Amino acid sequence: MALPTSTEAAVLVEFNADVQLQELRLPTELEPGAVLVEIVNATLCGTDVEIWQGKMPMPEMLPMVLGHEMIGRIIGVGAGAKDVLGRELQAGQRIGWSESTCGECHACRVERRPVGCSSRGYGFLQRSDRFPFSTAGLARHAYVTPRAEKLLLPEAIDPRIASMAGCAAKTVLRAFDRAGGIRVGEDVVIQGSGALGIFATAVARLSGAGKVITVGAPEERLAMARDFGADLTVGLEGGSEARVGAVLEATHGRGAAKVFDFAGAPGVGTEGVHMTGARGTFVVVGSTGPVPNELVLGEIMGKEMAIVGSLNGDVSDYHHSIEFFTSFANAMPWERLFTPAVPLAGASDAVRSMAALDTIKAVVDPSL
Repeated sequence: MALPTSTEAAVLVEFNADVQLQELRLPTELEPGAVLVEIVNATLCGTDVEIWQGKMPMPEMLPMVLGHEMIGRIIGVGAGAKDVLGRELQAGQRIGWSESTCGECHACRVERRPVGCSSRGYGFLQRSDRFPFSTAGLARHAYVTPRAEKLLLPEAIDPRIASMAGCAAKTVLRAFDRAGGIRVGEDVVIQGSGALGIFATAVARLSGAGKVITVGAPEERLAMARDFGADLTVGLEGGSEARVGAVLEATHGRGAAKVFDFAGAPGVGTEGVHMTGARGTFVVVGSTGPVPNELVLGEIMGKEMAIVGSLNGDVSDYHHSIEFFTSFANAMPWERLFTPAVPLAGASDAVRSMAALDTIKAVVDPSL
């Protein structure tokens, strides 16, 4: 069967504007190790929204196709294409993929830390007017580059969950690993009630945490967090002192053993330190930009607490995410995270809905 030579995609050409449906070229030949897929579905991430809003200004990357949480069914295979476990890839298989890495730089070879790769490449950071044109999720077809870390997916897993595992879920699970995991009975604070925060709330509960406290807004999301395992939710009204006070009261004045920043808002670091107990750990995950935070070093020293950063996740975290959802498929009402799927023509409305906090996880199905 002849491979398609073009594909429809939702292209971002201007920040804070509707994406445009365009017909993009596709490579006429597949490089060794590359595959061409038909997108099954994509779930939108907060990063997609921030790029759309211009909060991560990359004008030199426009036009681009958004979407880095997606899965696809293979329709074309380059010579020698395999997944990360060495399994040969074939047409008809369903795969997910993590960003590409060079495998040769200091981070890849010495640190064994692919997230630090000096040439780390995201499909959504590829200009859509240059080869290989369509490499992200908001398109009917995507070219999965030779160095992209591909992963064969079990057919049984919900495609929405498999897509979310490609960024949101792997980011959370990596952060929990960076924190040293959760000891049974430890109190945990989750800062943020978006998709990451709600999923992290569920992970904390399933990990055996003692008291799980989720801080965020709006109330509808806090109600969702309670459904996903939060013992206590704390809203943003009342200010920083009230939020810290609520956490300290709930933890008998001691603070939490683990505090996770999935919010990235101004002041979140200061509050996180105040909420962390003696010899506890504060994990910075959501503060991606140059947001100033005043930290009281004497408090960090006096508590003998640790502050660690956690950056996204690599294909090993993606694999763990798929295993997590396989093991806990029925442990939480995961389907409630997602809104009904929309076609590519609905992508602009889906992005705007997420930006307005009306949607936790928007789903785009290009086949609709």
